[in-house]
Amino acid sequence: MSHELITIFAVLSSYLLGAIPFGLFFTKLFSGIDVRTIGSKNIGATNVLRAAGKKAAILTLLADALKGFLPVVIVHLLFRNDVTTVLSGVAAILGHNFPVYLKFRGGKGVATSFGVVLAVSPWIGLVCLLAWGAAVFIWRYSSLSALVAFACYPLLTYLAARPDSKPQEALSIFIFGMSYYRHRENIKRLIAGTEPKIGIK
Repeated sequence: MSHELITIFAVLSSYLLGAIPFGLFFTKLFSGIDVRTIGSKNIGATNVLRAAGKKAAILTLLADALKGFLPVVIVHLLFRNDVTTVLSGVAAILGHNFPVYLKFRGGKGVATSFGVVLAVSPWIGLVCLLAWGAAVFIWRYSSLSALVAFACYPLLTYLAARPDSKPQEALSIFIFGMSYYRHRENIKRLIAGTEPKIGIK
């Protein structure tokens, strides 16, 4: 098998792993409810919290983060190529946001994106997580916290840039853009003052 085919297989596998709808699975397991019929109808951890409680939400959060983290780490160890590693991360995020298993109707990719960032740039990922945590503590809006964290990501990536870090810079722009695109309705509600806070059903 050629190197190109192996690369395509690795990226496709990252997409298929990212597309696993853990939020749907854990919500049905703990409450018997289809999370796509509750609240924002999103399969992410915040909506799972509304639909099925803390345990299901925590498991969804961890599983969604791991499906971003694990494929990137595995692909990096196998290929030692930054472009292939970044493509794997992009594929995992696209899998969560547009899962083939759910007719391409997925989540917003926050936890999966954090998993990818932590795999690619652990220290930058930790700073972004701290920014997310601070925003949650101050404002109690899940969407706003994600937007703050992923706005920090490109800035931190460019500040830490090296001559060979172009793929990571491109990834940071992709995650920033995808996050804001997927949260466009949340942004409208934040501006209107109608966005629900964390923990409110």
